[in-house]
Amino acid sequence: MSAKILLVDDERNIRRTLAMILRPEGFDVLEAGSGEEAIALFEKEGADLVILDVKLPGKSGIDVLREIKSAEPDRMVIMISGHATVATAVEATREGAFDFLEKPLTKERVLVAVRNALRFGRIGEEVRELRAREAGRHVMLGETPAMRAVREKIAQAGPTTARILILGESGTGKELVARAVHEESDRKGRPFVKVNCAAIPEELIESELFGAVKGAYTGSVETRDGKFLQADGGTLFLDEVGDMSLRAQAKVLRTLQEGEIEKVGGSGTRKVDVRVIAATNQDLSARIREGQFREDLFFRLNVIPIHVPPLRERREDIPLLTNHFLERYRLENNLPPMTIDDAALEALCRLPWPGNVRELCNVVERLVILCRGAQIGLADLEGAGVLPRGTGSAAPRADQELHPLDPDQVLALGGLVEARRRFEAVCIREALGRAGGNVSEAARLLGIDRTNLHKKIQAYDIQEGKEDPHEKE
Repeated sequence: MSAKILLVDDERNIRRTLAMILRPEGFDVLEAGSGEEAIALFEKEGADLVILDVKLPGKSGIDVLREIKSAEPDRMVIMISGHATVATAVEATREGAFDFLEKPLTKERVLVAVRNALRFGRIGEEVRELRAREAGRHVMLGETPAMRAVREKIAQAGPTTARILILGESGTGKELVARAVHEESDRKGRPFVKVNCAAIPEELIESELFGAVKGAYTGSVETRDGKFLQADGGTLFLDEVGDMSLRAQAKVLRTLQEGEIEKVGGSGTRKVDVRVIAATNQDLSARIREGQFREDLFFRLNVIPIHVPPLRERREDIPLLTNHFLERYRLENNLPPMTIDDAALEALCRLPWPGNVRELCNVVERLVILCRGAQIGLADLEGAGVLPRGTGSAAPRADQELHPLDPDQVLALGGLVEARRRFEAVCIREALGRAGGNVSEAARLLGIDRTNLHKKIQAYDIQEGKEDPHEKE
Protein backbone atom coordinates (compact mmCIF):
# COMPACT_ATOMS: atom_id res chain seq x y z
CA MET A 1 0.00 0.00 0.00
CA SER A 2 1.46 3.37 -1.09
CA ALA A 3 2.12 6.09 1.46
CA LYS A 4 -0.39 8.96 1.57
CA ILE A 5 1.15 12.46 1.50
CA LEU A 6 -0.76 15.67 2.23
CA LEU A 7 0.62 18.77 0.43
CA VAL A 8 -0.27 22.10 2.07
CA ASP A 9 0.66 25.31 0.23
CA ASP A 10 -1.37 28.33 -0.88
CA GLU A 11 0.51 28.43 -4.21
CA ARG A 12 -1.10 26.06 -6.74
CA ASN A 13 2.13 25.82 -8.77
CA ILE A 14 4.10 24.64 -5.72
CA ARG A 15 1.51 21.93 -5.02
CA ARG A 16 1.50 20.89 -8.69
CA THR A 17 5.31 20.70 -8.76
CA LEU A 18 5.43 18.56 -5.62
CA ALA A 19 2.64 16.31 -6.94
CA MET A 20 4.54 15.83 -10.21
CA ILE A 21 7.58 14.74 -8.19
CA LEU A 22 5.72 12.39 -5.84
CA ARG A 23 3.00 10.69 -7.91
CA PRO A 24 5.39 9.03 -10.40
CA GLU A 25 7.19 7.54 -7.36
CA GLY A 26 3.99 5.74 -6.37
CA PHE A 27 2.81 8.07 -3.59
CA ASP A 28 -0.87 8.89 -3.04
CA VAL A 29 -1.10 12.71 -2.96
CA LEU A 30 -3.73 14.96 -1.34
CA GLU A 31 -3.70 18.77 -1.68
CA ALA A 32 -4.84 21.66 0.52
CA GLY A 33 -4.50 25.40 -0.14
CA SER A 34 -4.93 26.69 3.42
CA GLY A 35 -4.34 25.69 7.01
CA GLU A 36 -8.06 25.28 7.69
CA GLU A 37 -8.51 23.07 4.62
CA ALA A 38 -5.44 21.03 5.61
CA ILE A 39 -6.76 20.31 9.13
CA ALA A 40 -10.19 19.29 7.75
CA LEU A 41 -8.61 17.02 5.12
CA PHE A 42 -6.16 15.52 7.62
CA GLU A 43 -8.99 14.69 10.04
CA LYS A 44 -11.10 13.16 7.26
CA GLU A 45 -8.52 11.30 5.15
CA GLY A 46 -5.44 11.03 7.35
CA ALA A 47 -1.89 11.02 5.96
CA ASP A 48 1.39 9.22 6.50
CA LEU A 49 3.33 12.43 5.86
CA VAL A 50 2.45 16.13 5.66
CA ILE A 51 4.49 18.60 3.58
CA LEU A 52 3.52 21.98 5.02
CA ASP A 53 4.31 25.56 4.00
CA VAL A 54 5.19 27.90 6.86
CA LYS A 55 3.41 30.93 5.36
CA LEU A 56 -0.31 30.29 4.79
CA PRO A 57 -3.35 32.57 4.65
CA GLY A 58 -5.34 32.46 7.87
CA LYS A 59 -3.99 29.70 10.11
CA SER A 60 -0.20 29.65 9.82
CA GLY A 61 1.88 26.59 8.99
CA ILE A 62 3.33 26.51 12.52
CA ASP A 63 -0.22 26.53 13.94
CA VAL A 64 -1.20 23.66 11.62
CA LEU A 65 1.94 21.78 12.69
CA ARG A 66 0.96 22.18 16.36
CA GLU A 67 -2.58 20.88 15.70
CA ILE A 68 -1.35 17.86 13.73
CA LYS A 69 1.21 16.99 16.40
CA SER A 70 -1.38 17.47 19.14
CA ALA A 71 -3.75 15.03 17.40
CA GLU A 72 -1.08 12.54 16.28
CA PRO A 73 2.31 13.13 17.94
CA ASP A 74 4.05 10.50 15.82
CA ARG A 75 2.90 11.83 12.44
CA MET A 76 5.78 12.94 10.21
CA VAL A 77 5.73 16.60 8.99
CA ILE A 78 8.17 18.34 6.62
CA MET A 79 8.05 22.16 6.65
CA ILE A 80 8.83 24.23 3.53
CA SER A 81 9.34 27.97 3.13
CA GLY A 82 10.51 30.56 0.61
CA HIS A 83 11.32 33.07 3.35
CA ALA A 84 13.00 30.85 5.90
CA THR A 85 14.91 32.21 8.86
CA VAL A 86 16.95 30.33 11.41
CA ALA A 87 14.41 31.28 14.08
CA THR A 88 11.54 29.83 11.99
CA ALA A 89 13.43 26.59 11.37
CA VAL A 90 14.26 26.24 15.06
CA GLU A 91 10.63 26.87 16.05
CA ALA A 92 9.36 24.29 13.54
CA THR A 93 11.86 21.71 14.79
CA ARG A 94 10.91 22.45 18.39
CA GLU A 95 7.26 21.88 17.52
CA GLY A 96 8.06 18.46 16.07
CA ALA A 97 8.82 18.96 12.36
CA PHE A 98 10.99 16.17 10.93
CA ASP A 99 12.74 18.35 8.33
CA PHE A 100 12.77 21.91 6.95
CA LEU A 101 13.19 22.61 3.20
CA GLU A 102 13.82 25.98 1.55
CA LYS A 103 12.25 26.95 -1.76
CA PRO A 104 12.97 26.58 -4.62
CA LEU A 105 12.55 22.84 -4.13
CA THR A 106 14.56 20.30 -6.12
CA LYS A 107 13.34 16.84 -6.96
CA GLU A 108 16.31 15.10 -5.36
CA ARG A 109 16.06 17.04 -2.09
CA VAL A 110 12.29 16.47 -1.84
CA LEU A 111 12.50 12.72 -2.47
CA VAL A 112 15.36 12.27 0.00
CA ALA A 113 13.45 14.15 2.72
CA VAL A 114 10.19 12.27 2.01
CA ARG A 115 11.81 8.83 2.03
CA ASN A 116 13.77 9.60 5.20
CA ALA A 117 10.64 10.84 6.97
CA LEU A 118 8.58 7.81 5.96
CA ARG A 119 11.40 5.44 6.93
CA PHE A 120 11.77 7.15 10.30
CA GLY A 121 8.00 6.93 10.82
CA ARG A 122 7.97 3.19 10.07
CA ILE A 123 10.84 2.59 12.48
CA GLY A 124 8.94 4.52 15.15
CA GLU A 125 5.85 2.39 14.58
CA GLU A 126 7.92 -0.81 14.83
CA VAL A 127 9.53 0.38 18.07
CA ARG A 128 6.15 1.24 19.57
CA GLU A 129 4.77 -2.14 18.53
CA LEU A 130 7.75 -3.95 20.05
CA ARG A 131 7.41 -1.97 23.27
CA ALA A 132 3.70 -2.80 23.40
CA ARG A 133 4.46 -6.49 22.88
CA GLU A 134 7.15 -6.42 25.56
CA ALA A 135 4.78 -4.69 27.96
CA GLY A 136 2.21 -7.38 27.15
CA ARG A 137 4.67 -10.02 28.31
CA HIS A 138 4.71 -8.46 31.76
CA VAL A 139 0.95 -8.11 32.20
CA MET A 140 -0.31 -9.90 35.30
CA LEU A 141 -3.71 -11.29 34.35
CA GLY A 142 -6.35 -12.84 36.59
CA GLU A 143 -9.72 -11.98 38.11
CA THR A 144 -10.02 -14.74 40.72
CA PRO A 145 -10.11 -13.76 44.41
CA ALA A 146 -6.60 -15.17 44.86
CA MET A 147 -5.19 -12.91 42.14
CA ARG A 148 -7.12 -9.90 43.37
CA ALA A 149 -5.51 -10.47 46.76
CA VAL A 150 -2.07 -10.52 45.13
CA ARG A 151 -2.76 -7.24 43.32
CA GLU A 152 -4.04 -5.67 46.53
CA LYS A 153 -0.80 -6.53 48.34
CA ILE A 154 1.22 -5.16 45.43
CA ALA A 155 -0.73 -1.89 45.60
CA GLN A 156 -0.12 -1.67 49.36
CA ALA A 157 3.55 -2.65 49.43
CA GLY A 158 4.73 -1.28 46.07
CA PRO A 159 4.98 2.43 47.02
CA THR A 160 6.87 1.61 50.24
CA THR A 161 10.54 0.75 50.75
CA ALA A 162 9.75 -2.62 52.35
CA ARG A 163 11.52 -5.74 51.11
CA ILE A 164 9.23 -8.38 49.65
CA LEU A 165 9.51 -12.17 49.50
CA ILE A 166 7.42 -13.74 46.73
CA LEU A 167 6.46 -17.36 47.33
CA GLY A 168 5.01 -19.80 44.83
CA GLU A 169 5.56 -22.85 42.69
CA SER A 170 7.72 -22.73 39.59
CA GLY A 171 5.93 -21.09 36.68
CA THR A 172 3.30 -19.19 38.68
CA GLY A 173 4.52 -15.75 37.62
CA LYS A 174 6.67 -14.58 40.52
CA GLU A 175 8.75 -12.35 38.24
CA LEU A 176 5.58 -10.62 37.03
CA VAL A 177 4.72 -9.83 40.64
CA ALA A 178 8.22 -8.42 41.23
CA ARG A 179 7.95 -6.22 38.14
CA ALA A 180 4.50 -5.03 39.22
CA VAL A 181 5.91 -4.05 42.63
CA HIS A 182 8.72 -2.15 40.89
CA GLU A 183 6.22 -0.32 38.66
CA GLU A 184 4.17 0.70 41.73
CA SER A 185 7.19 2.18 43.47
CA ASP A 186 8.91 5.54 43.09
CA ARG A 187 11.76 3.58 41.46
CA LYS A 188 9.66 3.09 38.34
CA GLY A 189 11.74 4.09 35.35
CA ARG A 190 14.93 3.08 37.16
CA PRO A 191 16.69 -0.27 36.52
CA PHE A 192 14.90 -3.54 37.23
CA VAL A 193 17.65 -6.16 37.38
CA LYS A 194 16.94 -9.88 37.65
CA VAL A 195 19.30 -12.55 38.98
CA ASN A 196 18.41 -16.24 38.73
CA CYS A 197 20.31 -17.60 41.71
CA ALA A 198 19.65 -21.21 40.65
CA ALA A 199 21.22 -20.77 37.21
CA ILE A 200 24.57 -19.31 38.34
CA PRO A 201 27.35 -21.69 39.51
CA GLU A 202 28.20 -21.35 43.20
CA GLU A 203 31.74 -20.17 42.45
CA LEU A 204 30.44 -17.29 40.30
CA ILE A 205 27.38 -16.09 42.25
CA GLU A 206 29.38 -13.60 44.37
CA SER A 207 31.05 -11.94 41.38
CA GLU A 208 27.69 -11.90 39.57
CA LEU A 209 26.03 -10.08 42.48
CA PHE A 210 28.81 -7.81 43.72
CA GLY A 211 31.21 -7.53 40.78
CA ALA A 212 34.90 -8.40 40.67
CA VAL A 213 38.22 -6.69 40.11
CA LYS A 214 40.58 -7.80 37.37
CA GLY A 215 42.51 -10.93 38.38
CA ALA A 216 40.25 -11.75 41.33
CA TYR A 217 39.77 -15.30 40.02
CA THR A 218 40.71 -17.42 37.04
CA GLY A 219 39.13 -15.92 33.96
CA SER A 220 38.60 -12.49 35.51
CA VAL A 221 40.32 -10.49 32.77
CA GLU A 222 38.72 -7.14 33.54
CA THR A 223 37.02 -5.29 36.39
CA ARG A 224 33.26 -5.67 36.14
CA ASP A 225 30.21 -4.38 37.98
CA GLY A 226 27.80 -6.77 39.67
CA LYS A 227 24.01 -6.82 39.68
CA PHE A 228 23.75 -4.72 42.86
CA LEU A 229 25.65 -1.89 41.20
CA GLN A 230 23.66 -2.27 37.96
CA ALA A 231 20.45 -1.94 40.00
CA ASP A 232 21.65 1.12 41.94
CA GLY A 233 18.67 3.45 42.32
CA GLY A 234 16.28 0.72 41.20
CA THR A 235 15.18 -2.78 42.09
CA LEU A 236 17.14 -6.05 42.30
CA PHE A 237 15.06 -9.22 41.88
CA LEU A 238 16.72 -12.27 43.45
CA ASP A 239 14.85 -15.14 41.80
CA GLU A 240 15.14 -18.61 43.38
CA VAL A 241 16.96 -17.10 46.36
CA GLY A 242 16.67 -20.42 48.20
CA ASP A 243 19.40 -21.83 45.93
CA MET A 244 21.97 -19.22 46.91
CA SER A 245 25.12 -20.48 48.63
CA LEU A 246 25.62 -19.73 52.34
CA ARG A 247 28.71 -17.63 51.58
CA ALA A 248 26.76 -15.47 49.12
CA GLN A 249 23.88 -15.24 51.62
CA ALA A 250 26.26 -13.75 54.19
CA LYS A 251 27.40 -11.04 51.76
CA VAL A 252 23.83 -10.27 50.71
CA LEU A 253 22.86 -9.93 54.38
CA ARG A 254 25.70 -7.48 54.95
CA THR A 255 24.64 -5.44 51.91
CA LEU A 256 21.07 -5.26 53.19
CA GLN A 257 22.28 -4.19 56.62
CA GLU A 258 24.97 -1.70 55.58
CA GLY A 259 23.75 -0.58 52.17
CA GLU A 260 27.19 -1.13 50.64
CA ILE A 261 28.97 -3.70 48.49
CA GLU A 262 32.54 -4.93 48.08
CA LYS A 263 33.69 -6.41 44.78
CA VAL A 264 35.29 -9.85 44.78
CA GLY A 265 39.04 -9.25 45.11
CA GLY A 266 38.47 -5.62 46.03
CA SER A 267 39.59 -3.76 49.14
CA GLY A 268 37.04 -0.96 49.36
CA THR A 269 33.28 -0.66 49.68
CA ARG A 270 30.73 1.36 47.76
CA LYS A 271 27.30 2.58 48.82
CA VAL A 272 24.32 1.37 46.81
CA ASP A 273 20.63 2.27 46.94
CA VAL A 274 18.78 -0.88 45.92
CA ARG A 275 15.38 -2.27 46.79
CA VAL A 276 15.63 -6.06 47.00
CA ILE A 277 12.73 -8.31 46.06
CA ALA A 278 13.32 -12.05 46.46
CA ALA A 279 11.39 -15.07 45.25
CA THR A 280 11.53 -18.80 45.81
CA ASN A 281 9.61 -21.99 45.10
CA GLN A 282 11.19 -23.67 48.12
CA ASP A 283 10.14 -23.95 51.76
CA LEU A 284 12.70 -21.62 53.32
CA SER A 285 11.70 -22.66 56.84
CA ALA A 286 12.71 -26.21 55.97
CA ARG A 287 15.94 -24.96 54.37
CA ILE A 288 16.70 -23.06 57.60
CA ARG A 289 16.17 -26.23 59.67
CA GLU A 290 18.50 -28.09 57.30
CA GLY A 291 21.16 -25.42 57.75
CA GLN A 292 21.00 -24.40 54.08
CA PHE A 293 19.51 -20.93 54.52
CA ARG A 294 20.35 -18.21 57.02
CA GLU A 295 17.51 -17.38 59.37
CA ASP A 296 18.66 -13.76 59.77
CA LEU A 297 18.60 -13.28 55.98
CA PHE A 298 15.12 -14.82 55.83
CA PHE A 299 13.86 -12.26 58.35
CA ARG A 300 15.47 -9.44 56.35
CA LEU A 301 13.83 -10.57 53.11
CA ASN A 302 10.46 -11.64 54.45
CA VAL A 303 9.14 -8.22 55.50
CA ILE A 304 6.12 -8.46 53.15
CA PRO A 305 5.37 -12.01 51.95
CA ILE A 306 3.27 -12.39 48.80
CA HIS A 307 2.02 -15.86 47.87
CA VAL A 308 1.32 -16.45 44.17
CA PRO A 309 -1.31 -19.22 43.76
CA PRO A 310 -0.72 -22.17 41.43
CA LEU A 311 -2.84 -22.32 38.28
CA ARG A 312 -4.91 -25.24 39.61
CA GLU A 313 -6.20 -22.91 42.35
CA ARG A 314 -7.30 -20.25 39.84
CA ARG A 315 -8.77 -22.27 36.97
CA GLU A 316 -11.33 -19.54 36.24
CA ASP A 317 -8.40 -17.45 34.91
CA ILE A 318 -7.37 -20.06 32.31
CA PRO A 319 -9.67 -18.75 29.51
CA LEU A 320 -8.39 -15.19 30.04
CA LEU A 321 -4.76 -16.33 30.04
CA THR A 322 -5.25 -18.62 27.05
CA ASN A 323 -6.72 -15.91 24.85
CA HIS A 324 -4.01 -13.46 25.92
CA PHE A 325 -1.22 -15.90 25.00
CA LEU A 326 -3.01 -16.86 21.79
CA GLU A 327 -3.09 -13.26 20.58
CA ARG A 328 0.50 -12.62 21.65
CA TYR A 329 1.97 -15.58 19.78
CA ARG A 330 -0.27 -15.06 16.77
CA LEU A 331 1.13 -11.54 16.40
CA GLU A 332 4.72 -12.60 17.11
CA ASN A 333 4.52 -15.23 14.37
CA ASN A 334 2.71 -12.96 11.87
CA LEU A 335 -0.25 -15.34 11.65
CA PRO A 336 -3.86 -14.43 10.77
CA PRO A 337 -6.55 -14.00 13.48
CA MET A 338 -7.09 -17.18 15.48
CA THR A 339 -9.55 -18.30 18.16
CA ILE A 340 -10.07 -21.34 20.37
CA ASP A 341 -13.43 -23.09 20.54
CA ASP A 342 -15.36 -23.69 23.77
CA ALA A 343 -14.69 -27.45 23.88
CA ALA A 344 -10.94 -26.98 23.59
CA LEU A 345 -10.97 -24.19 26.16
CA GLU A 346 -12.95 -26.35 28.58
CA ALA A 347 -10.46 -29.18 28.09
CA LEU A 348 -7.57 -26.83 28.93
CA CYS A 349 -9.38 -25.75 32.09
CA ARG A 350 -9.55 -29.39 33.27
CA LEU A 351 -5.84 -30.15 32.88
CA PRO A 352 -3.63 -30.30 36.03
CA TRP A 353 -0.98 -27.79 34.84
CA PRO A 354 1.93 -28.85 37.10
CA GLY A 355 4.07 -26.24 35.31
CA ASN A 356 1.46 -23.56 36.06
CA VAL A 357 1.13 -20.42 33.89
CA ARG A 358 4.50 -21.02 32.22
CA GLU A 359 3.31 -24.43 31.01
CA LEU A 360 0.02 -22.98 29.74
CA CYS A 361 1.97 -20.25 27.93
CA ASN A 362 4.20 -22.82 26.20
CA VAL A 363 1.22 -25.01 25.26
CA VAL A 364 -0.63 -22.10 23.67
CA GLU A 365 2.49 -21.10 21.71
CA ARG A 366 2.73 -24.65 20.39
CA LEU A 367 -0.94 -24.68 19.44
CA VAL A 368 -0.65 -21.36 17.61
CA ILE A 369 2.26 -22.68 15.55
CA LEU A 370 0.77 -26.10 14.80
CA CYS A 371 -2.92 -25.24 14.31
CA ARG A 372 -3.90 -25.57 10.63
CA GLY A 373 -7.00 -23.40 10.67
CA ALA A 374 -8.39 -20.21 12.14
CA GLN A 375 -9.81 -21.96 15.22
CA ILE A 376 -8.13 -24.28 17.70
CA GLY A 377 -10.27 -27.32 18.53
CA LEU A 378 -9.98 -30.59 20.41
CA ALA A 379 -8.34 -32.25 17.42
CA ASP A 380 -5.60 -29.62 17.52
CA LEU A 381 -5.03 -30.28 21.23
CA GLU A 382 -4.69 -33.97 20.46
CA GLY A 383 -2.43 -33.40 17.47
CA ALA A 384 -0.13 -31.20 19.53
CA GLY A 385 0.08 -33.76 22.32
CA VAL A 386 -1.82 -31.65 24.83
CA LEU A 387 -4.62 -34.27 25.08
CA PRO A 388 -4.50 -38.05 24.55
CA ARG A 389 -5.71 -39.33 21.17
CA GLY A 390 -9.43 -40.02 21.03
CA THR A 391 -10.45 -37.25 23.42
CA GLY A 392 -12.24 -35.31 20.67
CA SER A 393 -15.55 -36.26 19.07
CA ALA A 394 -13.77 -37.54 15.98
CA ALA A 395 -10.25 -38.92 15.80
CA PRO A 396 -8.10 -37.34 13.09
CA ARG A 397 -7.19 -39.27 9.96
CA ALA A 398 -3.76 -40.89 9.77
CA ASP A 399 -2.54 -38.28 7.30
CA GLN A 400 -3.51 -35.52 9.76
CA GLU A 401 -1.74 -36.87 12.81
CA LEU A 402 1.20 -34.46 12.62
CA HIS A 403 -0.99 -31.47 11.74
CA PRO A 404 1.47 -29.95 9.27
CA LEU A 405 1.39 -26.23 8.57
CA ASP A 406 0.50 -25.14 5.06
CA PRO A 407 3.36 -23.62 3.02
CA ASP A 408 2.16 -20.03 3.60
CA GLN A 409 2.29 -20.52 7.37
CA VAL A 410 5.75 -22.09 7.15
CA LEU A 411 6.93 -19.14 5.04
CA ALA A 412 5.42 -16.67 7.54
CA LEU A 413 7.48 -18.34 10.28
CA GLY A 414 10.68 -17.72 8.31
CA GLY A 415 10.86 -20.96 6.32
CA LEU A 416 11.11 -24.65 7.23
CA VAL A 417 14.38 -24.39 9.17
CA GLU A 418 13.12 -21.52 11.34
CA ALA A 419 9.72 -23.23 11.86
CA ARG A 420 11.51 -26.36 13.08
CA ARG A 421 13.69 -24.29 15.43
CA ARG A 422 10.61 -22.57 16.88
CA PHE A 423 8.85 -25.90 17.39
CA GLU A 424 11.88 -27.39 19.15
CA ALA A 425 12.18 -24.32 21.38
CA VAL A 426 8.49 -24.56 22.34
CA CYS A 427 8.86 -28.27 23.24
CA ILE A 428 12.00 -27.61 25.28
CA ARG A 429 10.41 -24.74 27.24
CA GLU A 430 7.37 -26.87 28.02
CA ALA A 431 9.51 -29.80 29.16
CA LEU A 432 11.53 -27.49 31.43
CA GLY A 433 8.26 -26.12 32.81
CA ARG A 434 6.90 -29.58 33.58
CA ALA A 435 10.23 -30.57 35.10
CA GLY A 436 10.22 -27.54 37.38
CA GLY A 437 13.32 -26.20 35.64
CA ASN A 438 15.32 -29.42 36.15
CA VAL A 439 17.35 -29.93 32.97
CA SER A 440 18.03 -33.61 33.61
CA GLU A 441 14.34 -34.37 34.09
CA ALA A 442 13.42 -32.31 31.02
CA ALA A 443 15.92 -34.33 28.97
CA ARG A 444 14.27 -37.56 30.15
CA LEU A 445 10.82 -36.19 29.22
CA LEU A 446 12.07 -35.31 25.74
CA GLY A 447 13.96 -38.56 25.26
CA ILE A 448 17.30 -36.90 24.49
CA ASP A 449 20.71 -36.77 26.10
CA ARG A 450 21.15 -34.07 28.77
CA THR A 451 24.27 -32.68 27.06
CA ASN A 452 22.35 -32.40 23.79
CA LEU A 453 19.53 -30.57 25.61
CA HIS A 454 22.05 -28.14 27.12
CA LYS A 455 23.31 -27.31 23.62
CA LYS A 456 19.78 -26.70 22.36
CA ILE A 457 18.95 -24.52 25.39
CA GLN A 458 21.97 -22.33 24.61
CA ALA A 459 21.30 -22.31 20.86
CA TYR A 460 17.70 -21.17 21.33
CA ASP A 461 18.58 -18.74 24.17
CA ILE A 462 16.16 -20.43 26.56
CA GLN A 463 16.38 -19.62 30.26
CA GLU A 464 18.18 -22.64 31.65
CA GLY A 465 16.72 -24.51 34.59
CA LYS A 466 18.25 -26.34 37.53
CA GLU A 467 20.47 -29.38 37.44
CA ASP A 468 19.68 -32.52 39.38
CA PRO A 469 22.46 -32.61 42.01
CA HIS A 470 22.35 -36.41 42.02
CA GLU A 471 23.25 -36.65 38.34
CA LYS A 472 26.71 -35.90 36.99
CA GLU A 473 28.16 -35.61 33.55
